This record gives sequence, C-alpha cells and structure tokens, in this order.
Amino acid sequence: MPSKKTPIYPTEPKKPPKAIATVATFMADLEHPLQDEIEVLRQIVLDAHEGITEQVKWNAPSFCYDGDDRVTFRLQPTSLQLIFHRGAKVKPADGFSFVDDSGLLKFATPDRGIATFTDMDSIEENKEALSALVSKWIEATTEPTSE
Repeated sequence: MPSKKTPIYPTEPKKPPKAIATVATFMADLEHPLQDEIEVLRQIVLDAHEGITEQVKWNAPSFCYDGDDRVTFRLQPTSLQLIFHRGAKVKPADGFSFVDDSGLLKFATPDRGIATFTDMDSIEENKEALSALVSKWIEATTEPTSE
C-alpha cells in the first residue's frame, strides 16, 4: 500500500497546497532521509533566541523573529541547509555587515549566509556554535526600536 506521506521531491509537479496549518502537520507529512536531523536543527534554532517563531515557507520550516523571516530551511536530498537572511523582501545591504565567528556560514551575498549539514554528527559537533550563530544573527538583523 502506498505511503500517505508526500516525498519531498515528487516525481510529478503538483500544485502547492493552499495552506499548511502548522509546521507539525508539515513535518508529519514529510518524507525525507534526514528527518531526524531536521527535527534536531529545528529545536536548536527555536531554542537559540527567545521570541523565535516557526512557519512553513518555501516548502520547508522557516523561522521568524518579530514577524520577519530570519532563517529558512532548504531541504536537499542529501543535505540540509539553513539560509540566514534578513526577510522575504530584499533590503539594501548598505551598512550591513556580519561576522561569523563559527565559520558555519558561506555567504551568498553580504546579508545572506548558508550553513550546510549532511548528517547528525555535523549537527551535534556544531550545536553550540549554531545556537550562538542564530542568536547573533537575530540581534544583527533586528531593527532597533525607537522609544
């Protein structure tokens, strides 16, 4: 009997779902060879900084702070990438800089970095560094509020 779960890379193009109620629903329906690794990474990101919320965006878990997207999964068949960005809309990079002390990020642009993980060992080895990186990214990409 065929599985009810939808593979992450279906063989035939399908129309995107109208809405996914929760990340938990998305994850329950997801079939991915790195499923356990996805769950561990999700928890690291969620625990890294108070106020991080989660939604499904671009067919993967995405993490927001203060209503703006900040870190989004890219689910590859043999690796998982966390895309660190400043929101869904491109913002001028003038004046923005970020120093990655962890060495986990490869920068695609000055304000968009990619951390890649291929297995549980690479995640466990970098757990503390990733948590600190997420927290530092949230702080660096959050607009100061005027009081």
